[in-house]
This record gives sequence, structure tokens and C-alpha cells, in this order.
Amino acid sequence: MDTPVLHALLGGLFTWGLTAVGAASVFLAQEPSRKLLDGMLGFAAGVMLAASVFSLLLPGMEMAEAQGQNPLVPAVVGFLLGGALLRLLDRFLPHIHLMPEARAEGLPTHWRRTTLLILAITLHNFPEGLAVGVAFGAADLDPTGAASLGAAIALAVGIGLQNLPEGLAVAWPLRRAGVGAGLAFFYGQLSAIVEPLGAVLGALLVGQMMALLPYLMALAAGAMVFVIVEEVIPESQAEGNGDVSTFGVMVGFATMMALDVALG
Repeated sequence: MDTPVLHALLGGLFTWGLTAVGAASVFLAQEPSRKLLDGMLGFAAGVMLAASVFSLLLPGMEMAEAQGQNPLVPAVVGFLLGGALLRLLDRFLPHIHLMPEARAEGLPTHWRRTTLLILAITLHNFPEGLAVGVAFGAADLDPTGAASLGAAIALAVGIGLQNLPEGLAVAWPLRRAGVGAGLAFFYGQLSAIVEPLGAVLGALLVGQMMALLPYLMALAAGAMVFVIVEEVIPESQAEGNGDVSTFGVMVGFATMMALDVALG
């Protein structure tokens, strides 16, 4: 296996593993409070937002400039395409969000609510895996030196940290609905199994499309920002814990920014 693909696979497995750790909380005697969960979801949103900027958009703009391109073109075009791609998937893939009283979205289906919930989290996690793969592929293959292995590792660590509350947020509603702890854990970790697949795909795309690398990095950033605004932040504030959620966003952003500076 090529080194960029191997690095991407390991990064994706790491982020999936921390989702599994979060889902494993269903084996605890007591469910974490909603306020704690909302703060953790806010933290996740802050990490994703900072990762989009510092690990994807800015290095992508540096690469474009080193290649003699106008750095704004791939950044803007790729970013908007990433959001548009997620909107299309959101429009057609049947799913349901974690927010109270949320209704099924996408094409009409008779699938169970549990299945729709898992599809929603899967839709959320795929761009994260793609971002990890693109970052590792860029670090290994980019001749301009704008991307670094440390920055890719920082991105994987940051996404892994924000996956902890996601695993918890999937597994515990299932547990409350009467699903056994083992099955709730299985579904919770299953929601992130697409991350290693997305990471490998991202690394392979980089290997085949080096000239489009700044666009790919911006596309991954746009997809993640779409998920943040469309799902994570609204979900974290749906129960009236807006202040806790907002503080979590600030701490998450600062944490990811520090990780990127320290490792990148």
C-alpha cells in the first residue's frame, strides 16, 4: 500500500476509534447530562471549523499560489462545491437529524428511525474522513511543501476529539429508546466506519489529481462547514444550552488552532 494511502487509512481508523470510545459510554451506569453533551457538541463544531480553516483552506491557498494560480479561485470554488455536494446528499439521501422532533429528510422511505439516524451521522462523517485523506495525501505528495505531515496529524487528532461526543450522541438516544447497550454501541461506532473509507478515497484522489489539490482541500473544508452550520451547532443549542454550546465552540476552535500550530 502506498505511503499516503496507508497514512490516510491509519488516520481514518484513529478518528473512527474515538467515535467507538464515545459510543462505549452506553456501558456506563448513568447517561451524561444534556448540558455536558451540548458543550461537547459545541467543542466538536469549533474543532471542525478551525480544522477547515487552518488545516485545509489556508494550506490549499498556499499550494495554489506556489503553483502560480490565483489562490482565491480554488479556495472559493472548492469551498462552495463542497457545500453544494453535501446539500445534494442531504436533499436525496434519506436521513433524520438528532434534534428533538426532527422529521425525516431526503427521498421518502419506510426505513426505521434508527436507520435514518445512522445515515444522518454517516453523511456527517464522510467529509471528515475525506478531509483526513486529502490532508495526508497532500503532506506526502505536495511538491510545494505548503502541507505538512504534522498538520495532517493535527487534523486527524482534532477530528478524533470531536468524534467522541458524536459517538455518544448516537448511542445514548438508541439506549433510551430501549436498544440494548451492546447494540447501541455497535450502531454508535458504525456511524463513523465511513471515515477510514473516506480517508483512503481522499488520499487516492490526491494521488491522481495533484493539479486539483487546492480545490480538493477547499472542497473538504466546505463540506465540513456545511455540516457544522446545518447540523452540529443547531443540535447543540436545541435544548436551551446556547451559552454552554457557544463556549464549547470557542474552546474547540482554540484547541484545534493550538494543535495545528504545535504540530504543523
